Amino acid sequence: MIQPGAESLRKIAVIGQGTAGSLAAASVTRLHPDGDHELHHIYDSRIPVIGVGEGSWPSLVQELQQLTRLPHETVQQRLKGTRKYGVAFEGWGRRERDFTHYFTPQQVSYAYHLSADLMADLLREGSRAHHIDAKVLEVTRVEDGAKVEFEGRVPERYDLVFDARGFPKELHPDRHIDISFIPTNTAVIRRCPAVIEDVRTGPVLQHTYTRAVARPHGWIFVIPLTVHTSYGYIFNRDVTDLAEVESDFDAFLESDGVAEFEQRAVIPFPNFVHRRIYDGAVARIGNAAAFMEPLEATAIVSAQLQVGMVLHTRLNRPAAHLERDAPAVNRFLINNMLCYGLFVGWHYSCGSIYDTAFWRHARDRAWPRHRKAMDPDAVDCDALGKFDGMLDLLNRPVIDKADWDRMCAVPLTSYAQMSQGLGWTG
Repeated sequence: MIQPGAESLRKIAVIGQGTAGSLAAASVTRLHPDGDHELHHIYDSRIPVIGVGEGSWPSLVQELQQLTRLPHETVQQRLKGTRKYGVAFEGWGRRERDFTHYFTPQQVSYAYHLSADLMADLLREGSRAHHIDAKVLEVTRVEDGAKVEFEGRVPERYDLVFDARGFPKELHPDRHIDISFIPTNTAVIRRCPAVIEDVRTGPVLQHTYTRAVARPHGWIFVIPLTVHTSYGYIFNRDVTDLAEVESDFDAFLESDGVAEFEQRAVIPFPNFVHRRIYDGAVARIGNAAAFMEPLEATAIVSAQLQVGMVLHTRLNRPAAHLERDAPAVNRFLINNMLCYGLFVGWHYSCGSIYDTAFWRHARDRAWPRHRKAMDPDAVDCDALGKFDGMLDLLNRPVIDKADWDRMCAVPLTSYAQMSQGLGWTG
């Protein structure tokens, strides 16, 4: 296959050794047609990788098999993973009834629950890269590429840089779109004993689900791996004190029959989308491109799209089209991330079984901000129009077959399941 852009990608850098960075390095190795290209994988080994249990979407199953060239069963075992068939919501919405958001086809399509650090290790094994252990000070666009400046090393010029250094410490309106209509901003992560028994002779075939349990101060995720179970309490530190959250977390684990746990981290985070995900030479990926709470496991699937779209565009389009392609790709990626943000924020629109300060803030103050925050003039795309279009479909007495495949980051089937489960009536 002729790839006319390959000649303009002779020297590529990936910054960051987490999930997104490792995915990018493996994708360059797998997709670049010329084995003589130069790939630098840059990371600061002084920055620890937190091995958080993560959920994913079904697209990851096929991609990991393609990137590693290992059987699906081997990949799942290497990840200490289980098969995720959807998200089980407990205590959400108006109906006071638990429900499940299934992948479709229901009970057939599955994703992985996985250990993030093990996934990064697995991807790095198959990557052909020169590893550079150094602190990156700055990445800037230069003529026909990007320059990376290091601490204690001379700068390097690259044709393309994948920047996966994580989310910013603070948001700037000129660089970031604030999506604080998602009402959470902090996670308390704990590691608990495994509830799924490891099978030594093959992968675990049991159907599992990410639990999303509404609690007075937010919600708790429960992700079952074969080596441990990952729990995380997601809340808003501006509404609730950490001590109150920790106390409720203790009570929940006790009610769940968990007698011991390892405290992993308390992680503050912004909900945002970068205004310049891709400029033709620098591609921000993963948490550097956007971040939102993990309610619908959007992090890995977003990184897959960012890496894949940038790399395929650069390889398959002549370099002469770069200046025209970059704005179009950037706008598409921003629009997609904002659609994810609207879908996640919408989950809070119907409240929960708890009438508490957090849930009143989420339903009555945070979510109503979405229309102003997503105004097309403010974000330079029409994510809000696409989102409204999906909700309009749900209000129709009959949805035409021509609309069954409509998407707004996620398919219409996901909107329909969440609408029914939450008791949303428009």
